[in-house]
Amino acid sequence: MRLRDLKLTNYRNCKDLCLDLSGNKILIIGKNAQGKTNILESIYFLSTLKSPRTSNNLELINFGAEKAEINCNMIKADTDVELDFSYSTEKKREIALNKVKTTPKNFKSVLKTVLFSTADLLLLRGNPSDRRDWLDRAISQIYPAYDERLSKYDKIRIQKNNLLKEYLKTGNTNDTLLDVYNEQLVITGSNIIYLRKKFLKEIEKIAKEKHRIISETENLKIEYDCSFLNGEFELEDIASSFKNSLDERRIEEMRRGQACVGPHRDDIIFYINDSEATKFASQGQQRTIVLALKLSELDIITSKTGDEPVLLLDDVLAELDDIRQNYLLKSINENTQTIITSVDTVLFEDEFLKDVKIYKIEAGKVI
Repeated sequence: MRLRDLKLTNYRNCKDLCLDLSGNKILIIGKNAQGKTNILESIYFLSTLKSPRTSNNLELINFGAEKAEINCNMIKADTDVELDFSYSTEKKREIALNKVKTTPKNFKSVLKTVLFSTADLLLLRGNPSDRRDWLDRAISQIYPAYDERLSKYDKIRIQKNNLLKEYLKTGNTNDTLLDVYNEQLVITGSNIIYLRKKFLKEIEKIAKEKHRIISETENLKIEYDCSFLNGEFELEDIASSFKNSLDERRIEEMRRGQACVGPHRDDIIFYINDSEATKFASQGQQRTIVLALKLSELDIITSKTGDEPVLLLDDVLAELDDIRQNYLLKSINENTQTIITSVDTVLFEDEFLKDVKIYKIEAGKVI
């Protein structure tokens, strides 16, 4: 899988940007707030139809413009593929595969990426929602239908919340409708939990070894933290426990006016030598975990899809010490197309830069 070129039109501060991305390694340098991150964001967007920085697509449109456009040509399995995306101020989205309109599911199945940014380094210190978002984005790269399950679950949960809020206002409740919502949440939510646990088990196996190589002596363990599970892994057992918990906390949910049980409340806990990393690990130890996770994502996507994803490194090298920088750069497979942003080339050895295509960005333009 290789990107050949990228064209951005009125995408954030990139009014008219064209990049030749042919080659294994591309380095994009420039000062902060010049558009480097916008370029990587646009590539990631083509693989997920989501931005890692905002949920409001209107923010992608350059100020004063009517729509933002991303165009990319790539090669996948020896086949030329063109991806087109646009979003207008009227909130109209258009996506096309080889100039033919297509579905979001088909569109997202083409390009696979792994984005590693400075924000990811704060994964363990962030909120549970940050860790759930990381997990959900990673799973979506392997199972394109997973996003649909998340969307369906959220819609049902919002409908349930509206019903519970209505009960708080009026004192009247529709028990039959509440039962229907809970039944739908169990079906959809159990599938989400099952896939999350399955993915974490797979990534833990790979990340443990990478983490051990970097840290030399430390052992990494990852657990899915769900209030109503005690180690259950089969889908039927998860659904049964979910239903029982909803029944037990029904009165509490009605009193609070919101859904208190489900995958929207779960978390991921990381342990180093059996100590919870979020509470006890140093900044360096936490960054080692994130580095191991991101490199493991590459391996999992490759093994599941049979194709190397594009690796996007957004200003992350400056935040890593020499040991972790070297491990990251040396761990990248030669077959992995890697696009890196940095303030300058100081962090890179001459040997690394020898075969790298370098662009300098200023105010959203190549200079």
